[in-house]
Amino acid sequence: MFSDLFYQLIEENIFLLGIFETLYMTIISSIIAYIIGLPLGIILTITDENGLTPNKWINKPLSVIINFFRSIPFVVLMVAMLPVSKLIIGTSLGNGAMIIMLIIAAVPYIARVVETSLKEVDSGVIEAAKSMGANDFEIITKVLLKESMPSLILGATLATISILGYSAMASTIGGTGLGQIAIIYGHQRSNSDITWLCVILITIIVIFIQEIGNLAVKKIDKRKKI
Repeated sequence: MFSDLFYQLIEENIFLLGIFETLYMTIISSIIAYIIGLPLGIILTITDENGLTPNKWINKPLSVIINFFRSIPFVVLMVAMLPVSKLIIGTSLGNGAMIIMLIIAAVPYIARVVETSLKEVDSGVIEAAKSMGANDFEIITKVLLKESMPSLILGATLATISILGYSAMASTIGGTGLGQIAIIYGHQRSNSDITWLCVILITIIVIFIQEIGNLAVKKIDKRKKI
């Protein structure tokens, strides 16, 4: 039922290493991408024509740049960004280079997710904060971010899952992890058992990430009700 290579990879803990490398790339990329994408999403929101401080000279160029990178398929973006990775970390190979590419691909997506979440906040709440003398910084931190926290968490969860999917594609140009195992040991050597185990492991990781996000949102909702 299972190939000899399948058992060999298990004995050599290759699947465990693949899980670790996949999680490593996904978590590091997600954290850094959100650190960059969150303020960009805030800037897009507050400089919008209906934002706190409308400024088309900031909003329009930033929006064009974000839309540009969002429109590029990840496989094409990986190839295009190889020189950037080499410039930043000195190499275009390995997981370090893949993390750079994952960040570049994820930041525009996260920025739009954050923007969408912040724009869902009831304008009446914002006006109430203004009437009580809150400045723009206080409105951003204590109203926009606080009120949209459940949506932001769900957005971060979706972004992390997307980055996980990107990490599997990154194996095509030198990245490691479960994607590499599925391609090199599974697809290229016609071992469907190895490919499907990688699929199952990635699915389990996705479910785990989604459950963490759902639990976090539930806790926030409970605190609001108290």
